[in-house]
Amino acid sequence: MGQPKMLLPWGEETVISHVVSIFQQAGLEDILVVTGGAKEQVEQVISNLSVKTVYNSKFDKGGMLSSVQCGLQAINRQTEAVLIGLGDQPQVQAGSVKRVCDAYHERKSEIVVPSFQMRRGHPWLLARPLWDEILKMTPPRSMRDFLDNHHEAIEYINIDAPGILDDLDTPEDYQRWQSKIP
Repeated sequence: MGQPKMLLPWGEETVISHVVSIFQQAGLEDILVVTGGAKEQVEQVISNLSVKTVYNSKFDKGGMLSSVQCGLQAINRQTEAVLIGLGDQPQVQAGSVKRVCDAYHERKSEIVVPSFQMRRGHPWLLARPLWDEILKMTPPRSMRDFLDNHHEAIEYINIDAPGILDDLDTPEDYQRWQSKIP
């Protein structure tokens, strides 16, 4: 992208501050943001949003797995499940996030994943009994591998919103989604 994705403008906010606000609108109160590149700038941008941060020192070589592991290690012992969202997915809707959380609260499935047209999206919800396995994983294994290995345990929630599938990886992704901001 040529610059930190999390700091790109998104309406009157930045990408990361908008993502945090989506999760807050969905009713989540205990939000942990795992930072990597541009740590200081990201922390500055979200400093007034009532969230905690933790720095993933392996962000540049560990991919999403190292960020999830870093976040899980920073979660308090009483937490029974985590919702894993992407910081570069500002087009996800609060209603989608809420539906994933509601499904967990209703049925206590170990893994809850939103789906659009039979494709897995984000955010995912993972119950505590699975965390140790994730914490023991090493590259080249990935979170995708983890979900594939647990496909029988996944409760899919059909979401009629394609935004759960995409993140902002290229300038074209950013422009396409940016043009859809109301």
